[in-house]
Amino acid sequence: MNYYDEKEKENTLKIREQLNTLPSFCKDFFRSIEPRTTSKTRLAYCYDLHVFFNFLKNNNPSLKNIGINLEDLDKITFQDIEEYMEYLKYYKDENNEEVSNSASGIKRKVASLRSFYKYYYNNGLIKTNPASRVSLPKLRDKEIIRLDVNEVADFLDSVESGDKLTKQEQMYHEKTKLRDTAMLTLLLGTGMRVSECIGINISDVDLKNTAIKIKRKGAKEAIIYFSDEVLEPLQDYINYRKTIENVSEKDSDALFLSLQNKRISARAVQNLVKKYASGVTPLKHITPHKLRSTFGTNLYQETDDIYLVASVLGHNDVNTTKKHYAAMEDNQKRLARNKVKLRDSNNTNQD
Repeated sequence: MNYYDEKEKENTLKIREQLNTLPSFCKDFFRSIEPRTTSKTRLAYCYDLHVFFNFLKNNNPSLKNIGINLEDLDKITFQDIEEYMEYLKYYKDENNEEVSNSASGIKRKVASLRSFYKYYYNNGLIKTNPASRVSLPKLRDKEIIRLDVNEVADFLDSVESGDKLTKQEQMYHEKTKLRDTAMLTLLLGTGMRVSECIGINISDVDLKNTAIKIKRKGAKEAIIYFSDEVLEPLQDYINYRKTIENVSEKDSDALFLSLQNKRISARAVQNLVKKYASGVTPLKHITPHKLRSTFGTNLYQETDDIYLVASVLGHNDVNTTKKHYAAMEDNQKRLARNKVKLRDSNNTNQD
């Protein structure tokens, strides 16, 4: 079973576990969205609805200490959902741990609730749909945080040398230097997502044609190409990777391994990026996604082709790409304002 099948199995089991904690009628909703959603999305819906039903039990007197039935959804008012949105900003979970949500977190949870209500209302199973009347929080357009050209060079130099690491971190650096250099150069040189990176198998890499087969969102396969700058560290690491022994059968083909000789996790990659970036750009919060933004920005600046950027990054809709790079696109338009001449100033008409 490959990495993606393993994740699908893991998510499916978690969804079943979560559904046992939700009202029984929720299973109908999840069956309805299965054909058009990924297991990761459905699991997120489970978590979001779990928060909502806990809120109802703890804050709605008519539902306290009783089970929630489908008919009870009609008891929920527009004001209840507005109160839920305010509750999401800060609350304590079942383990009495503090939880807070940004505007984007609140928007996602309310969007989940709207989809949930829409299913039952459109199928005539409930009479009201208060969730449809709630406005989603407006998100501020964020400036793209990325590494500048000189910072990219400093970042990769730091990964190779380890000179900006603490003494304790340097103890492990010699063991992970080839892996870290190959992996982070690959992220910066292709703009792939961290989930795509950790899912790569050795058999997915074609060094001769500088190509890698990856799984995009929705388990769609894609071929991406990498530069000669990526090729060298990747080849060095693969040569080393093939010498590693005591790898479990499950992870025997995994390209990037942890120190425990298991397929490296997304969290471990996030920690690696944070570790190396903190010594180079302490004022910027650099994550694997910011490395993706760095690649996208550089590609757009070099090609001025938003459709190419969308294709390489794996965006299904070019409008998603335009949204992220709107400021740069506007700057390109501004630079173009004097490109077209209406009159030739060097050749005035002498009548």
